[in-house]
Amino acid sequence: MNHSIGDQRIYKFRADISAIDIPEKLNNPFDSYIPEIARVAAKEFQEAIQAESAEWEHDFSVDNGKMFGILVVQRKDKTYGYLRGVSGTLPGKATGEHMVPSIFDDSADDYFIHKGMIVLTEMTDTIKGLTDEEEIAVLKEKRKEKSFALQQQLFSHYRFSNQRGEVKNVVEIFRNSSHGNPPSAAGDCAAPKLLQYAFEHRLKPIAIAEFWWGNPPKNKERKQGEYYPACKNKCRPILEYMLDDKRLFDQGIQSFL
Repeated sequence: MNHSIGDQRIYKFRADISAIDIPEKLNNPFDSYIPEIARVAAKEFQEAIQAESAEWEHDFSVDNGKMFGILVVQRKDKTYGYLRGVSGTLPGKATGEHMVPSIFDDSADDYFIHKGMIVLTEMTDTIKGLTDEEEIAVLKEKRKEKSFALQQQLFSHYRFSNQRGEVKNVVEIFRNSSHGNPPSAAGDCAAPKLLQYAFEHRLKPIAIAEFWWGNPPKNKERKQGEYYPACKNKCRPILEYMLDDKRLFDQGIQSFL
C-alpha cells in the first residue's frame, strides 16, 4: 500500500506532480471542468480498480459498472494526496477498506435497518399469501408507511458537516432546500462521502472528480473512464450545504472555497 502510516485512506501520488499547477480553490462538482491534478489521481485510481477488481469477483466488462470518485486533499504539513470513493457499495467481495467509508453505520440503533428490512420482507410474504383484496390493500398501506418511516430513520443517521463545523442530517438538509423529501440513496454518492471524510480529518479539499467504470447502466449513457458531474437530485442539496454557498452553484462559477 502507498498510504502514509496512520492515514490509510490518503493515497500518495505515484506520479510526479511537482510541475502541475495546484488549484487555489475546489472545482465545482456540478461543472464539467476537471483540474489536471484530479485527472492524475483518477487515472491512478482507475489503474488500481483494474488491478484489484479480479479479487472482487465482479467483471466490469460484463456486469454493471459503478460511479467512483477521487478528492485531492492537502494535509496540515502542506503535502498532497488523494482520497478514493465509490457511490453506494463496492461489488462482489470487495471490502473497500482503503476507500472513504459510508456515512451510515450499519450497527446504528441496534441494527435497526437490518431488523426493519426483515419486517418489510415478512409483510411482503404475508401479502403474497392473502386472497382477500381488502386485507391485501390494508397490509400494503401498512407496509408503505413502515417503509417510509424506516427510510426517514435511515436518513436521520446520514449526518454531514459543512465548512463551519455544523452538522445536519439528510432530512434536515433537504427540508431547507427546494427539493422536498430526499430520494432513495441520498447521501451514498461518492462526492459527499469524500468531502465528509476530508472535513472530519481536517484535510483541505483541492480538486474533485467522479468517473464511471464498467458497463453502462440501463437507459443511461455512461462510458467507462468518462468524467461526470455530481447528480443533482441526490447530491445538490447536500453539497450546497457542505460547501456552504448555493449562489456559486446557481451562477455556474467553476471554482470556490
